Amino acid sequence: MARSRSGTRGRRGPRKPPRRDGAQQSQVQVLDPRERGAIELPATITVKELADALAVNPADVIRELIKSGIFATINQLIDRDTASLVASELGYEVAEAAAVSAAPSVDGETDGVVPEATKELLFEEDDPSALQPRAPIVTVMGHVDHGKTSLLDALRTTTVAAGERGGITQHIGASEVEKDGKRIVFLDTPGHEAFTAMRARGARVTDIAVIVVAADDGVMPQTLEAINHARAARVPIVIALNKIDKADGNADRVKTELTEAGVVIEEYGGDVPLVPVSARTGQGLDELFEMLLLVSDLQELTANPKRKAIGTIVEAELDKGRGPVATALVQTGTLKVGDIIVVGETFGKVRALENDKGKRIAKAGPATPAVVLGLSDVPQAGDILRVVADEKEARSTVERRKAETSARGGEASGRATLEDLYRQIQAGQAKELRIILKSDVSGSLGAITHSLERLSTDEVRINLLHEAAGDITDNDVMLAAASNAIVVGFNTRVTDTARRAAESEGVDIRLYDIIYKLTDDVDAALKGLLEPEIVEVIEGRAEVRQIIRVGRQVIAGSYVTDGRIVRGGARVWRGGKVVATDRIESLRRFRDDVREVAANFECGIGLANFNDVVEGDVIECFTSQTVSRAVTG
Repeated sequence: MARSRSGTRGRRGPRKPPRRDGAQQSQVQVLDPRERGAIELPATITVKELADALAVNPADVIRELIKSGIFATINQLIDRDTASLVASELGYEVAEAAAVSAAPSVDGETDGVVPEATKELLFEEDDPSALQPRAPIVTVMGHVDHGKTSLLDALRTTTVAAGERGGITQHIGASEVEKDGKRIVFLDTPGHEAFTAMRARGARVTDIAVIVVAADDGVMPQTLEAINHARAARVPIVIALNKIDKADGNADRVKTELTEAGVVIEEYGGDVPLVPVSARTGQGLDELFEMLLLVSDLQELTANPKRKAIGTIVEAELDKGRGPVATALVQTGTLKVGDIIVVGETFGKVRALENDKGKRIAKAGPATPAVVLGLSDVPQAGDILRVVADEKEARSTVERRKAETSARGGEASGRATLEDLYRQIQAGQAKELRIILKSDVSGSLGAITHSLERLSTDEVRINLLHEAAGDITDNDVMLAAASNAIVVGFNTRVTDTARRAAESEGVDIRLYDIIYKLTDDVDAALKGLLEPEIVEVIEGRAEVRQIIRVGRQVIAGSYVTDGRIVRGGARVWRGGKVVATDRIESLRRFRDDVREVAANFECGIGLANFNDVVEGDVIECFTSQTVSRAVTG
């Protein structure tokens, strides 16, 4: 069951009753638990900051989270109830959320002073009496040409006012559908690609996933992808069986194929609703609408409209006439014209808000999509929008985030790799190895799956998030990034876009052409025996144009023709053959020792042991790097 996106998630632990004086409850600075009995926790806190507050190793916190079925990274936010459970399991007493002494403002928000170091993480604990039901946020996914867009258009058309010409006048990435006073928000994404890309950036915006399956076509590869992406996000699934008006439609076949894919519908004794619909005739649309409301009611989705707004950017672009334009989905609180907002690494003042019909609005409450004008730069999809007190706080927050991003530039991505798996197991950070498996033909998948599943141990199990025949695509990489998984390919190749995405996201891709080699590597990783591969990286080449003798040493006066020359390994090429492999001991520009020389510059190269360099030789410079052991194809 999905969590509420208000400040209190309500997953674990008792919720504090509302204060009798009506003041909002807010968080004070967390003190060292060694200095007092009970610790105080904010509404949300990162794993690392919780570990600091408890004076324990972050691995201990992650271990306790895994016991509860929560797989979190060190920088991931968790809610107060979850943090309280972890603290209790580690032997700490958790204090009830205390209120900062402050008078509530007109809209019910407190104006208490929060220490600068904790201002971004601490925001007011919601009073249960302030929570109100909110509309569900639904993402529609499925195979291409199965009618996702047609279904959305049909839902909109049946619910807009009769006088509105064409119904929807503007496409903004998210839209509202209202019927009989009940509202549903649909994310107009290209499908599971955008859905998972936002998950990879840490955004959690979807309450329900509608998987559209055409009755005349059945379960297709992209259908399976969409199902697996929704499962990985732990989002409730509703099947919309589209095109039931077509003569060649076969609903029973589709239901059987869904069962084979592990999706057992309610009719067959499972828990996944299936609604037959026709986007062309409108058949079943009312039933689908009611089913989505029923599923959302079971989740008890609530939010506090009286707090400062928090939301997620669905899409953004630079408009020549209006500047940076972002579509935001407000998740809790109310966003108003004039608010100062921070979005990712940019900020601004809300100059104007527009709804999904293109009309100007003064405010946007929980579960409401709105076009936001007034940001200083274009944010990225998935960035979190927060309302802050003033421009000074906004500017300092953005500067701090940029500094943190710059500081993390040289650090590892933190994604799962086979090399790091054993260390994560020992630290209690890994209970399962998540794998996306791609093969050249579907026949190989069964054998590989069986071999991998046999490798599961008491410490860690193999979890195949997705398996399919075909090339490794950027969709696979984004699912791996969002789920902290690795991608394994057998006799298949990586597309160029997938390779770039993997480099950008830090996703580990492994390619094999022998099954036992694949399973041996995974088995070795589980046992901590997998050694990383040392590979050579060609840095540059230089042509020898003059020989200079200094005592017994020979200096090769050279011209750098390609790349750069640095101190490290070197090969001497003569007549297309390698005549020596050595290392560069000295590197000079004129009389100065230098660390490197770029292309189109001259330098003097001194090799450690080889003195038989002659004019016309080419010195190739290389360095050694440790990389994941993957066959590149």
